Amino acid sequence: MKVKTILVSQPEPKVENSPYFDLEEKEKVKIDFIPFIHVEGVDAKEVRLQKVDLSQYTAIILTSRNSVDHFFRIAEEMRFKVPDSLKYFCQSEAVAYYLQKYVVYRKRKIYVGKRTFLELSPLIKKYKSEKFLLPSSDKLKPEIPKTLDSLKVDWKQAVFYKTVVSDLSNLRDVFYDILVFFSPSGIQSLFENFPDFKQNNTRIAVFGNSTVKAAQEQNLVVDIQAPTPETPSMTMALQKYIKTVNKK
Repeated sequence: MKVKTILVSQPEPKVENSPYFDLEEKEKVKIDFIPFIHVEGVDAKEVRLQKVDLSQYTAIILTSRNSVDHFFRIAEEMRFKVPDSLKYFCQSEAVAYYLQKYVVYRKRKIYVGKRTFLELSPLIKKYKSEKFLLPSSDKLKPEIPKTLDSLKVDWKQAVFYKTVVSDLSNLRDVFYDILVFFSPSGIQSLFENFPDFKQNNTRIAVFGNSTVKAAQEQNLVVDIQAPTPETPSMTMALQKYIKTVNKK
């Protein structure tokens, strides 16, 4: 069956040159963006209940832009002046670049990984004497605490924001040829919103092994998967699939 419509379970890209817009144009398909999950910040009172005193930490581990936003939000709510001496360990360049929204980059000690948390770990290991705080969501990838424990550093995780299922009731009578998922939470949101969901002719595209597993646990057939050596991005995987089925 040919592909004409795609629903991506994420917010619409804010950049004009997003590969999704190129895909739409090249393959003559319609792509909609609707987040299946969203993030809600917890308040300072809830953070205090986790026995977190921001003044006790000399380094912050930031794994996403959300963790940056919510760290500085909580600091403000707690009336904590973030010291210039604080060290920032950012999982990727994108996270480090986003940090500039809050600090003067050249005046801070910022250490940047390549992309994955594992790639950031050698930098953390170099600074074993620091006290690390990991502001995170309630859904933390298990490899992160495992990696930090293996480094034998002094660290603490604190939940600063939560991943919440979005209300998708306005999609009840809308059908797409492909649904695109990037996390197990997205799959969970689909079935919380539509417990009687039947895949029928809908193709399912997933990013990452944990998302594949979540889809299979719900008895979904995964038609499109990324990353692979041949298609490292979701847009490449979608394009490859669309070219094949729309040719027929």
